[in-house]
Amino acid sequence: MKPEETVDYFLKIVWQSVANKYNQIASGYDITQALGYMLINIHEEGTAVSQIAALLGVKSTSLSRMLNNMETLGLIYRQADTADKRSVKIFLTDFGKEKRQIAKDVVRQFNEYINSHISEKERIQLTDSLTKINQLALDYKVE
Repeated sequence: MKPEETVDYFLKIVWQSVANKYNQIASGYDITQALGYMLINIHEEGTAVSQIAALLGVKSTSLSRMLNNMETLGLIYRQADTADKRSVKIFLTDFGKEKRQIAKDVVRQFNEYINSHISEKERIQLTDSLTKINQLALDYKVE
């Protein structure tokens, strides 16, 4: 089987194209696609580090490095959870909120562009297919 005959080939190629485009745009705002994604997913009431790790699917060392970098850039600050002192929550600084808004605008504009070039039926079919493939990947067991 040739790579271009597999579903995962196209998933990877498309995601790389999207991520590269986001990185090109984000670099104009002095952030990366990954930082923008993290900023979008840090909520006003704070977000637990464990939630961010699960969301990104990264190891704690990589996450730690990213959070340290974000802190150094003045995008976030950390605070012990008042309900559970063992848990740490991440909050956005005012600067982080500015960058999050930029990231949201970029995502919104990109999606408007995509949606203007595919039909509603195609979009629904695509999201349904990707949801199904995701579930199949989660359910797959090696025999």
